[in-house]
Amino acid sequence: MKTEKTSVGELKERSGFSGSLGFILAAAGSAVGLGNIWRFPYCAAEGGGGLFLLIYIILVVVFGYVLLSTDISIGRKTGMSSINAYGSMNRKWKFVGILAFIVPSIIITYYIVIGGWIFHYAASYITMSGDTIAQDGYFTSFISSGAAPIVFMLIYLAVNAVIVMLGVEKGIERFSKFIMISLIALIIFIAVYSVTITHTDESGVTRTGLDGLAVYFIPNFDGLTLSGFAEILMNAISQMFFSLSIAMGIMVTYGSYVKKEVNLSKSVKQICIFDSAVAILAGMIIVPAVFVFFGMDGMTAGTGLMFVTLPKVFQAMGGFGPVIAIMFFIMVAFAAITSSVSILEAIVANAMEVFHKTRKQVCLVVIAVAAAVAVIVCLGYNVLYAEIPLPAGGTGQILDVLDYMSNDILMPFIALFTCILIGWVLKPSWVTGEMEASGHKLGAKGLFSVMLRFVGPALMVILILNALGVFNKIG
Repeated sequence: MKTEKTSVGELKERSGFSGSLGFILAAAGSAVGLGNIWRFPYCAAEGGGGLFLLIYIILVVVFGYVLLSTDISIGRKTGMSSINAYGSMNRKWKFVGILAFIVPSIIITYYIVIGGWIFHYAASYITMSGDTIAQDGYFTSFISSGAAPIVFMLIYLAVNAVIVMLGVEKGIERFSKFIMISLIALIIFIAVYSVTITHTDESGVTRTGLDGLAVYFIPNFDGLTLSGFAEILMNAISQMFFSLSIAMGIMVTYGSYVKKEVNLSKSVKQICIFDSAVAILAGMIIVPAVFVFFGMDGMTAGTGLMFVTLPKVFQAMGGFGPVIAIMFFIMVAFAAITSSVSILEAIVANAMEVFHKTRKQVCLVVIAVAAAVAVIVCLGYNVLYAEIPLPAGGTGQILDVLDYMSNDILMPFIALFTCILIGWVLKPSWVTGEMEASGHKLGAKGLFSVMLRFVGPALMVILILNALGVFNKIG
């Protein structure tokens, strides 16, 4: 185990993963979450199915791998979480670490709200009729009610708090090993079932799960414009950040727990493959099922795909629908917890290093603050409801504003600054050297360097300008 100094100069053991498998499953658990099962399918559905899928896979292979490797290498080489890690690399760049601490601090406040929604749906399908849940307005009536969203949010937060308080090896790693195996089994089972379903609508048109699978996997270029392609590309990049937990300090923290003998290049590849596979499987659950019962019109459901459209799909499945619904929302709950635990851990680890307090002390403070802000987010759908305009277009509530600030603005800025720091100030060898610290050679160093120094910054500038609505104004 690594050692670190306490505030009084004494040495204490730093928590760490037991080995390569524990790290991979915990990191994959962080990556596999609502980004895969809630966000990825509706982005894929809106982005032309196979075309979005193709762009996303290319981005993960050539760009996501580089950024994820960089985050994890920063953590392992410095042995610190984001704030102190960036400060130790270059004191003038400590602000990047602070930004990387702010991001999960924002995300956790609304992530636990959505986690509460998932707990509610899982409980509802166990205790209520699926017909009631599928009714128009059910989701809106729930999130706009007074106490219920807050109660489920607090239950969800309590589960996360217990896991983080247990520490890295006994809490996060042990939980991830159990959950990830169960999660994969559930996803595969429901995905196979989704592909086999058939439905004939009132007009006599029969659609099958295989038809929906073709929509999901085969790129459709009909009517594609340059602006439409650019929008799909921007959504794919944003999804990659959210899904792989890049540029939010989480992987820096997890990297600080990784032993030197672990082959980072191999581990990062496995995390990318695992995360992408789960996202693709989640799309195989949702997109074919929605297509079977609602056709191409169902593909435009957007963020409501999981909470509004899917219950109607489960209802249309007949007697087996409620069983699939229970399994689905339990699966989503598993995935959500593995991600929110990692978000919470990134906050706690930074605070422990900065304030030199125990894990339990920091956890209690972080949980209290997160709960207080999350209550405000919940109230944003009733007593604090407001239509807040967003720079990129459209309006949103408090949750949407927090999501916009963290994912659309801060994360691209953190990635941009990290690419500049590593690519131009410290040089790419700072990361590639750490990748090879275990004695395993890293291939394609030239491509790695090009991505960090040129492609990464260019993509981040475009993403930031798009988030600020510059392209909309030009259009």
